[in-house]
Amino acid sequence: MVALSGGAVTLHDARRRQRRTTVLEDFEIGVFAVTEEQMAEMLGISGTHPRRPVVEVSWLRAVRFCNAASEWEGREPVYTLDGEDVTWKVDADGYRLPTEAEWEYACRAGSTGPHYGPLADVAWTSADGVTAPQDVGLKLPNLNGMLDTLGNVWEWCWDHLDTARYDDYRVFRGGGFADDAWSVRAGTRRGGAPRMHHDDVGFRVARGGFDAVDEAQGWSARADRERAAVGSPLPSGWTPRR
Repeated sequence: MVALSGGAVTLHDARRRQRRTTVLEDFEIGVFAVTEEQMAEMLGISGTHPRRPVVEVSWLRAVRFCNAASEWEGREPVYTLDGEDVTWKVDADGYRLPTEAEWEYACRAGSTGPHYGPLADVAWTSADGVTAPQDVGLKLPNLNGMLDTLGNVWEWCWDHLDTARYDDYRVFRGGGFADDAWSVRAGTRRGGAPRMHHDDVGFRVARGGFDAVDEAQGWSARADRERAAVGSPLPSGWTPRR
C-alpha cells in the first residue's frame, strides 16, 4: 500500500460531456493490483501464475476479498452484504475498492494528460502483442510509485457506472492488455454488472475511513439515487443494456 495525501481531481464523463471536481481526503491504495497469489491466500482460489493480477473476478467477489483481507488483519470489514446488495460502512478502516475519484487521482499522480508516461514504458497494451495479463511490476511506475494502473488489467472501483441507464453496473478503469491507446487512458470509464467476470478485469484495494454516512471520496449514495429516479436520454455512443 502507498499512502497518498488528499487533493483535488477532475473527472470527465466524455459520453455525457460532463466534468466534476472533487476534493479527496488522505487514503491508501495498493501499489499493484491484487495477484493470483493474494487471492489464493484470502479466498482459497487457486492460480497458476502467482504474480499476475487476478482476473475473471466479479465485482462481488472483489468485495468479498476486501472483507476477508480486513478480517485477516483484525480490521473492521468495510462492506455489509445482503445477497447482492452491498453497503459501504464509510467510517470503517478495513480494505475496500477505491472510489472512481480515488483511482483516477492515484493513477494520474499529478499528471494532466491521458497517460502518466510513454505508454510503451508504463502499460501493457495491444501494442505489446501479449495474449494474457503479465506479472505485476514489469513496467515503470507512476510518480506515486504505483504499478500497472494503466494497461495490463482493468480495475473494479466502488462507484456505479450510471444508475439512470445501467442500474447496478459498476465502474472499472485503466484499460487492459488487449486494448489500444484510446482505451488505456487515465480518464476512460467502462463498467459491468457486479456478477460479471472478464479475462482482463481485476482490482486493487484501497483503505481509509471517513466521517460520513453515505458519501465519501467523490461518491454519494444520494446522487446515485437521484440519477436513477430522474433518468436521462441515452447519450450518443452508448450501447443499450441487454
